[in-house]
Amino acid sequence: MPDARRDTASLPKAALRHAVLCGAAILAALAGTPQAQAQSAADCISPEGQSLLNSCAARDYQQADAALNAAWKPAKSFADAIGQGEALLGAQRAWLAYRGAACTVHASPYQGGSIQPMIQLTCLSELTAERTRMLLEFNAY
Repeated sequence: MPDARRDTASLPKAALRHAVLCGAAILAALAGTPQAQAQSAADCISPEGQSLLNSCAARDYQQADAALNAAWKPAKSFADAIGQGEALLGAQRAWLAYRGAACTVHASPYQGGSIQPMIQLTCLSELTAERTRMLLEFNAY
């Protein structure tokens, strides 16, 4: 069963390139400089400093993305069972492109600032959590 995050065959090349560049830029912003890294959930209870805020936002996004991946497989199985597997896969691909573009635009006023990664990662987390909820609801029909 293909993973909708990694199965990019039908994404337009420009959308795929954009998604890859966004991910790389966020990772570079968080990992490429000597910044504070959240070592545990406790570090993110009352983070101090933008570096730690960015690191906590990255942790939140990683958790949201893991939940999305866990919700994808049963939703795709259900969609396949009702003859809608390809439609769901297409919708997921379109949603991934939308999520990347929407969060890039959302964070664009902060381009070059230390808060930009946190704004973008928070957007990614929120949209990912909403999509996860939708996939879980779809599978529950």
